[in-house]
Amino acid sequence: MKNTVLIADDDKEIVESVSIFLKAEGYESVKAYTGLEALDALMTKDIQLILLDIMMPELDGIQTLMKIRENRNIPVILISAKSEDSDKILGLNIGADDYVTKPFNPSELMARVKSQLRRYTQLGAMDLVRSRIEIGGLTLDTDSKLVYVDGEETRLTPIEYKILELLCKNPNRVFSADEIYSRVWNEEAAVNDNTIAVHIRHIREKIEINPKEPQYLKVVWGIGYKIQK
Repeated sequence: MKNTVLIADDDKEIVESVSIFLKAEGYESVKAYTGLEALDALMTKDIQLILLDIMMPELDGIQTLMKIRENRNIPVILISAKSEDSDKILGLNIGADDYVTKPFNPSELMARVKSQLRRYTQLGAMDLVRSRIEIGGLTLDTDSKLVYVDGEETRLTPIEYKILELLCKNPNRVFSADEIYSRVWNEEAAVNDNTIAVHIRHIREKIEINPKEPQYLKVVWGIGYKIQK
């Protein structure tokens, strides 16, 4: 069975040329031209590795990688025209496995692809799809999108669930209101902090025994919100 590589880049010429190189090496390829298209392809196709450009419309490579790493450990090689060390460090810190700078040597790119696929398959790495997240008495079923508090189901709106899932998948990490908005709505923040605060208040009312003294959903004043583990 051939390994399949997802190529995500808004430069169609690069996507086509990389696809040709991959085919010559015996790989199948899936093409995407935006971050959202890449996420859609990952949901519907059997992908073993992603070549991900940083500068893309709708959802850039960094945001796309962050979404992927919420529940997948598939190898990701970032590709960018930028050569600054800060971009490489940022990409690697949020979960990229490797980094290639444009213009790249096709032979070098194929060598990196082979290396990552070999490591991925030899280690027997499977996608990390966590169907349940448990933090104390709080449980999220990520398949059914249901939330339980001490074994009792509590109903959240879709937006409330997405916010809670984001925080629970990153326990103890503080998210600003703007970051919560961009991660949940997949666009730049266009609301004020009070809008997020209202959602947070509603979530607290549904998951906390005493919303005024929350056990799980904490405010870090002047910074943002987090789930306390």
